Amino acid sequence: MANTSLQVMGLVLGIAGWGFGVLVCASPWWRVSAFVGDELVVSQVLSEGLWMTCLSERGRLQCKVYDSGLALSGSAQMCRGLCVLSLFLCLLAVPLSVTGLKCTRCFGDAHESKARMAQVGAVLFLLAAFFFLVPVCWTAYGVIRDFYDPSVAAPLKRELGPALYLGWGVTALMLVGGAVLYLGSASPGAPAIPVFGRAGKANPPSTAESKPEKVFV
Repeated sequence: MANTSLQVMGLVLGIAGWGFGVLVCASPWWRVSAFVGDELVVSQVLSEGLWMTCLSERGRLQCKVYDSGLALSGSAQMCRGLCVLSLFLCLLAVPLSVTGLKCTRCFGDAHESKARMAQVGAVLFLLAAFFFLVPVCWTAYGVIRDFYDPSVAAPLKRELGPALYLGWGVTALMLVGGAVLYLGSASPGAPAIPVFGRAGKANPPSTAESKPEKVFV
C-alpha cells in the first residue's frame, strides 16, 4: 500500500539522519583553521568540535578531548546539550515508528493505535531536526561573525568545517523523514480539511415537509 511505502521511506530517512547525526555530533571538524592575512605556516590545521580538538600536521592527526566541559563557553555547552537531546529524541522515535508501521504485527489489528504511535514517532523526528538545526546554525553564525570581525586576530579566525555542512544535511533527512512518516500514517479515509458547521451535517428535513397538511371539508 502507498501508506506503508511512505511509512517505511520516512523511517529509513529518519534513521539515516540519526546515524549521520551521531557522526556529526562526535566529529571534531565543526570549525577549522582559516589561513588569512600574512600567515606562512599552513602545514598545521587546527579543527574544533563539541567534544575534542584536533591538530593535523604533515599528515599526522592528534586529537585531545576537552579537559572540562564546565570550562567551555555557554554556547558550546548549549550546542552539546541540544545535539544530545536531538539524538535522544531520535532514539525514542525509532521504536515508536517501527511499532506503528502497518507492516508490523504489533498490537494486532489496532490500526488506529498503530497509526498514532507512528505519528508520535514522526513528531519526535521533526523535533529532533529542530534541536539539531539550532546548534549547527549557531556555530556557523559565530564562525562567520568572528571571521569578519577586525578585532579578532588572524590566527584565531576559523572557517566552516565539513561537519556543519553535513549537519544541515542531517537536519534535512530528519525533517523530510518525519514529514513523510507522518503523512504515511494519516488515515486515508479522513478528510484533509475538517468540515465544521452545517456543511458537515446532513440537512434535516424541514418542519413543513415533515408535518402532514390538514384538509378541511
